[in-house]
Amino acid sequence: MTTECLILVGIYEGYSWIRCEGKGSFQNSALMKAFGDERINNGETCLVVDLGACTGMDSTFMGTLGGMATRISDRLGGALQIADAGERNRRSLEDLGLDFFMEIDPAEALWRGKLTEIRSELTPVQAKQQLPGGKIQRTEHILQAHQILAAANDKNAKEFSTVVKLLGTELQQKLKREES
Repeated sequence: MTTECLILVGIYEGYSWIRCEGKGSFQNSALMKAFGDERINNGETCLVVDLGACTGMDSTFMGTLGGMATRISDRLGGALQIADAGERNRRSLEDLGLDFFMEIDPAEALWRGKLTEIRSELTPVQAKQQLPGGKIQRTEHILQAHQILAAANDKNAKEFSTVVKLLGTELQQKLKREES
């Protein structure tokens, strides 16, 4: 039995949509980031991440969300909005302090009342793009996500310091091997 997770996307008037079906993890967060970065680079000011079918999120996925929220806010004065977070996913985001960087289920969102229509029009992103090309790129992506979490607040800095150090060391070792 496989527990495949799909990332579905769509572009609408005033926002771009990303839907995670299944678990949000290090395995699909790079795919989400690639679409989000592309939309931000094209001038999008509102990214919506739909967690209505998301069964849970790992730290890499949440760090990637935090990074996208920071980029869209800093670059364009825009916002990352979370749609249909559910109690468990909302609590996970709040526990890491990420609710200060994004809008969770905002009452006045442009997409309110359109969930069924939006979800019916989404298309899957190609699975072969789920992870960045090689081991170095994957390690960089996971490290970056954890650095974002660590920078969010003092509690996270303590909680993720060991992971950040280990990933940093692992990345340096991989870079040295590649140079050889």
